[in-house]
Amino acid sequence: MTEFTIRGNPAASIGDLLFNAAREAPDAPAVSFAGATRNWAELAARCRAAASLFARLGVGKGDRVALLGLNSAVCFESYYSPALIGAIFVPLNHRLAARELKECLEDCEPAVLLVEAGFAETARAMAEQCPFIRHLLVYSGGATQPGMLDYERSLAEITTSGRFIEPPPSECDDTILLFYTGGTTGKSKGVMLSHRNMLSNTACSVDAYLLGKGWNFIIVGPLFHLAAGARIFTTAALCAHALLLARFDAATMLQSIERHRIHSTTLVPTMVQMMLDHPDFATTDLSSLKMVSLGAAPLSLALQRRLLEALPHARQYQTYGMTEASPIATILDAEYHVTEGPKMEKLASVGRAASHVEVRVVDGNDRDLPPNAVGEVLIRGPNIMVGYWRQPELTAEALRGGWYHSGDAGYLDEEGFLFLEGRVKDMIVSGGENIYPIEVENVLSGHPAVKECAVIGIPHPVWGEAVHAVVILAPGEEADEAGLIGYCKQHLAGYKCPVSVSFRSDPMPLSSVNKVLKTELRKPFWQGRRSQLV
Repeated sequence: MTEFTIRGNPAASIGDLLFNAAREAPDAPAVSFAGATRNWAELAARCRAAASLFARLGVGKGDRVALLGLNSAVCFESYYSPALIGAIFVPLNHRLAARELKECLEDCEPAVLLVEAGFAETARAMAEQCPFIRHLLVYSGGATQPGMLDYERSLAEITTSGRFIEPPPSECDDTILLFYTGGTTGKSKGVMLSHRNMLSNTACSVDAYLLGKGWNFIIVGPLFHLAAGARIFTTAALCAHALLLARFDAATMLQSIERHRIHSTTLVPTMVQMMLDHPDFATTDLSSLKMVSLGAAPLSLALQRRLLEALPHARQYQTYGMTEASPIATILDAEYHVTEGPKMEKLASVGRAASHVEVRVVDGNDRDLPPNAVGEVLIRGPNIMVGYWRQPELTAEALRGGWYHSGDAGYLDEEGFLFLEGRVKDMIVSGGENIYPIEVENVLSGHPAVKECAVIGIPHPVWGEAVHAVVILAPGEEADEAGLIGYCKQHLAGYKCPVSVSFRSDPMPLSSVNKVLKTELRKPFWQGRRSQLV
């Protein structure tokens, strides 16, 4: 049964998006990577061949096909291929340590592991320890080692023989993607996402962002995260063109936008900072950009203003979400991205609930809070995950009452705009007062000498915790602890101000999606102590 209509095209599965694009725009470019481009007809044919290959290797409905490698055209097409036979695609984080990678593999037990040639030795070691991995398929160069199959050669054999399988019908609630999240505070959780989840997110983003048919997108975030991966489905829905970069580099990003006349991109704060600070930014032609979406973490107001001034021709959207929400929960529309006037006050928010989403803010007993009262953010809609892989108790806890409990702290104003205050676990409790780091960070980032900052709670013998700021100074600028604390006192209540400041010359520790790892910043202060925040 058809569940969604996206720009006039009905879709009950993500496979429908792919084949609709192949029928409607067979010769239009679909994906470009490393100098090679495939059109929609070619991409659909490769996905069908890959699905047939997996079936021949014994992969069936509900089985897992994992991938270990950098961003690539093979990873792009694998978002579709396993789903065509009812299997589940698991894009693995190649940055994980061997122990962490093995934990993920033992948890999802993939029957097939697709591996980029540069990671072949790692994959071989994993396969030796994980007997459930029945086949290693190697792609992107190099002679295939014993015990491994060449992915491209295997696809060619399927295509030449014409032994394609006929994709079985899909159920909209079938799990098609499995993403492992975090792992910075414990064992990673596998988030199960369905056709329905991804179709609802795609329909929402196409309309909310006013995306155009045939646009050129650039995907630079790692495809083992959904923030980047979700754009693959948007591309198909619009018969658009995705330019893939293996990894983020500010110079390459700027050059690619100019050379390929990119219309849309998704950035996280650290990417914005690096691009704006790059010496080529001022001389690069970025006039093709029509839309920029911003997410992963809130931009400081100072950085947001810089971006608005630098790209006045591009509509900008602030997006809040998470893997469990497929990933969009709220959107701050472009009309509120202004640096003056009455709408500017909303720039500190992450917008209102997306068209397919409901948002609440509740207290510790899941009771709704009045406007402007801080509590936990709850989300409900067709975008919310199926659950956590093989963790029914954790799933029940996260989805209790039919609402996803995000763990994020925030408040809704009278008009329904959501303002984030940080993670519930990042909240600093000092002398009985609740302090949310982002409020302090927004003030500190406005100081002309501050390039980057992060605010954490550290032990205090009387107050329990105290506010501490970690600061990276802008090149050529000077500031001291007393001066920065005094600056905060001009803008914040005294109890919210840092009592101490440390300065870093090294970059902030970052997660795989460029979020500041506050757990790492807190470790030296809480060593040997029990922290309620870790």
